[in-house]
Amino acid sequence: MSRIGKQPIAVPSGVTVNTQSGVFKVKGPKGELTVPFNPDLTIREDNGQLLVERPSDRQEHRALHGLTRTLVANAVKGVSDGFVINLELRGVGYRAKLNGKALELTIGYSHPVVIDPPAGVTFAVPEPTKIDVSGIDKQLVGQVAANVREVRKPDAYHGKGVRFVGQQIALKAGKAGATGGKGKK
Repeated sequence: MSRIGKQPIAVPSGVTVNTQSGVFKVKGPKGELTVPFNPDLTIREDNGQLLVERPSDRQEHRALHGLTRTLVANAVKGVSDGFVINLELRGVGYRAKLNGKALELTIGYSHPVVIDPPAGVTFAVPEPTKIDVSGIDKQLVGQVAANVREVRKPDAYHGKGVRFVGQQIALKAGKAGATGGKGKK
């Protein structure tokens, strides 16, 4: 048995689930999500918990067991609590602001970079150097946060750029560290 696949998924109050052939629908206070899954697997509700079961120990079923359980758990958590990814800007003059729903970044280019959020994702700027990307779909929130970071990845020499909060950047030594001091070649 898959260690992840056999774990039950707790369904919080206020969340309704519906399973039809190959489609799992979950509705909660934050919204509604649909997760397609392999119809060979079964998702059943038992005492306020969801269980994902596989019909056999074939390689295909074993591979899909843990994946399906994780996708369903993320959907349940998304409609009840939601997901937030925090980003921070490092660099002199780097700042972010909201322009309507769009995120406007001033990050060292000759022009501000404007990023429109896709449906289901919202931006928040609690401070000029902090960005919160939030939504109910974990994959979409992560992809949008990665796209924002991609606009100006952290520099390897100074650490300037857009990074995830808590992300450690291994800085390179630079010219002085590479030659061993002044004047030596």
